[in-house]
Amino acid sequence: MPARRHRIAVLLLEPAIGFDATIPPLLFGEATDDGGGPLYEVVLCALEPGPVRTTSGYSLVATAGAEALAGADTVIVPGTQFAPARREGLLDPELATALATVPAGTRMVSICTGAFVLAAAGMLDGRRATTHWQYADAFRRLFPAVELDETVLFVDEGALLSSAGLAAGIDLCLHIIRRDHGATVANRVARHCVVPAWREGGQAQFIEHHIPEYDDRSTAAARAWALTHLADPLSVAVLAAQARMSPRTFSRRFQAETGVSPGAWLRDRRIQRARELLESADIPVDAVAAMSGLGSPDNLRHHLRRSLGMSPSAYRRTFTAP
Repeated sequence: MPARRHRIAVLLLEPAIGFDATIPPLLFGEATDDGGGPLYEVVLCALEPGPVRTTSGYSLVATAGAEALAGADTVIVPGTQFAPARREGLLDPELATALATVPAGTRMVSICTGAFVLAAAGMLDGRRATTHWQYADAFRRLFPAVELDETVLFVDEGALLSSAGLAAGIDLCLHIIRRDHGATVANRVARHCVVPAWREGGQAQFIEHHIPEYDDRSTAAARAWALTHLADPLSVAVLAAQARMSPRTFSRRFQAETGVSPGAWLRDRRIQRARELLESADIPVDAVAAMSGLGSPDNLRHHLRRSLGMSPSAYRRTFTAP
């Protein structure tokens, strides 16, 4: 008998941010196993079934009411202008009653200003979280007990996850799929949606005053070249030479364009490559370490344990189809 699919309830609160609300059904709906079977069951719900007005002039139809929350494995709250949470930091009685039906241990996720709702419910007190940078000051005034970091794309606190605004919700959903089912499934979803398979959660939000004006010289070509040479020794000097820049200029522009240092970017790309190899290739761990550019099996083990909390062999057993 096939295993029950993971149930995701996307809670629409009027007026909802339409773009945010459509991300989870699209991405999780495209997540399939190797045989093409769906891995998630996604339902749009609201406090009452029916049309839910968005800020973009159209409505989304919630096919279920608040009862869907009680049976969900994951609850996602997309961005919203729901006034009690956004203006007063409170939940109205109807929403408070609905959220009280969510079983303990259910994974709770917010996209953009959906974080205001989780914070108003007290779920984020004493925890790291993020939201759209534009609303960070308002969030801090309303929820001083939350450790807000508006400089990142998303925050993973285990059973509590939050993303920055709009497209960062795509990054968070891909991260959840990768966490649940591995890099191969997440990459397949990203290819279908024609989006980058991976942007690190710690990458900076693209805030206007943090992005300097440059001429047509960029580190993008050097980054693309590096992805095809991860197994090679790649220093800042080597990458800078590809971009025809001095190492100092390259490092400064790289940080401005990606939000991370060249070293951190390379490390994360190499870990991602190692995960893909562990899932898809039946090769020894030392070969995975060499092909991903992490060098030695010990270094591979160190980075996987630090980033994922598991060894290469445990990762392979978890995310390789029998």
